[in-house]
Amino acid sequence: MDDLAGFLRTRRSRVDPAAAGIPTDSRRRVAGLRREEVAHLSGVSVDYYVRLEQGRATQPSEQVLDALARVLGLDETERGHLHRLARQRRRRAKAPGGRVRPELLRVLDLVADAPALLMNHRLDVLAGNRLAGLLFGRPMPGLNIARHIFLEEAEHGLYADWENCTLDVVGHLRLAAGKHPEDPRLASLIGELAMGSERFRRLWARADVRARTHGRKAYRHPLVGLLELHQENFASPDGSDVELLVLSAAPGSPAEDGLRLLAGLDADSGDARPSTPARSRDPLGTGGFPVPGPDSASGR
Repeated sequence: MDDLAGFLRTRRSRVDPAAAGIPTDSRRRVAGLRREEVAHLSGVSVDYYVRLEQGRATQPSEQVLDALARVLGLDETERGHLHRLARQRRRRAKAPGGRVRPELLRVLDLVADAPALLMNHRLDVLAGNRLAGLLFGRPMPGLNIARHIFLEEAEHGLYADWENCTLDVVGHLRLAAGKHPEDPRLASLIGELAMGSERFRRLWARADVRARTHGRKAYRHPLVGLLELHQENFASPDGSDVELLVLSAAPGSPAEDGLRLLAGLDADSGDARPSTPARSRDPLGTGGFPVPGPDSASGR
């Protein structure tokens, strides 16, 4: 799915020779740096670097990888990805299982006033609270965010910033492929996306990696309109690659009003329920959004 050689080639092609201190002229036809230039700047032999890009060199040292990262101008996420790709040759990481700990489901139930979901490295949604189900308009278990964005949603669908979302998804899957190169379900998903989406094929060929842990997420909900939310990702400490994603609204914002309206929608009919009159110090009059029960969080 992903390899060190291909990643080095794509990064090399993006380095501005002038920024690396290499004089250029109009006769230069190579995009980015030449192989021998990368080798010279990183302090390795040309033959060794050529073998790296051809996938014939094994186990490059940490020092060599750090030097290559410096020459290629890699950021922290790309540098970590480079090291993981190099370690693939030494030790294959086993893909984590799909079981969600009951304790995580209980945490999900506690998030009552914001859409929240549990997601794995393949972007499979394992569970979600009631508000997440209303936001996406479907049951949470069985939803795959990558498939949803590329194959099910159009540019003017649920994702208000669809193009940037596609960049995030491809960058995340690139990281996942580097960490779990022998995950057959991940390989199958990537193949499905490549077959079904021309945009995915173009972005995947760029070999960009992204680690999105927080930031703005905008949704265009058909019933409540634009929701400009903040996404915060919380990684599970058990090494399972399961993350808790919470989508919150700034206090007093239109998005907060939108989530309040969304929370009053009937999950089955889509009809808005009358909200309880507001009380002092409690704008919802109920102490918060309705808290989903255990069955709704797990999708059972």
